[in-house]
Amino acid sequence: MSETLDLGYARLDLGREARQGLPEIVYGPGKRVSEIAGIVTALLDRNTGPVLVTRIDPDAAAEVRALVSGGAYDPDARLLVWRPAPPAGHTVAVVTAGTADGPVAAEAEAVAAALGLRTTTVRDVGVAGLHRVLAAADDLRAADSVIVVAGMEGALASVVGGLVETPVIAVPTSTGYGAALEGVTALLAMLTSCAAGLTVVNIDSGFGAALAAYRLTRRASPRTAATTEGTGTETGTETGTRR
Repeated sequence: MSETLDLGYARLDLGREARQGLPEIVYGPGKRVSEIAGIVTALLDRNTGPVLVTRIDPDAAAEVRALVSGGAYDPDARLLVWRPAPPAGHTVAVVTAGTADGPVAAEAEAVAAALGLRTTTVRDVGVAGLHRVLAAADDLRAADSVIVVAGMEGALASVVGGLVETPVIAVPTSTGYGAALEGVTALLAMLTSCAAGLTVVNIDSGFGAALAAYRLTRRASPRTAATTEGTGTETGTETGTRR
């Protein structure tokens, strides 16, 4: 559980997979290609789950893949993956307020998929045209969790939080003009949402949202299997009631 591996330039937490269900995930920026390759090789050798490198640019990704075979690169998500997990029962819907939020949503979707979550996407349904998100409401309700990616005033997270009963993970983005303050305005709006119970992650952190969705699956059953056998009630609700 507490085993570490000292590579000189990194001390790998080899026990993380046993504790959390996933090996340590590698943040790409600030590391040399040789360091990333060394870390990935060690994680592949000493763990069994997916190995991910986030926020890595295409040139560096190509160099790492030349040193460590078997990796797949998603340029939109800036994500390198080895041994992606097979799709499991849980579905996460990734929703964007605008097209400019796409890169953050791509990271969320790609990381979630690499961890074994099924993903669906609903793009460009910001609140300036409220009918767009209302038209997608049934698709959002069908998911086990929803990741909402929005910049500017960040209002989409509150709207979705009022439409669905499942967990909503809000990602503020740095999209917007002047007083959007590079995502701070959206962050504060999401934190103070009147749609109680939103999970809010860091600005532009599609990665953080995907990991939050993954953690939610660790002790939960997918909606398709949520009915308690023989009772006619849904798991997590009082007998004879339905949220």
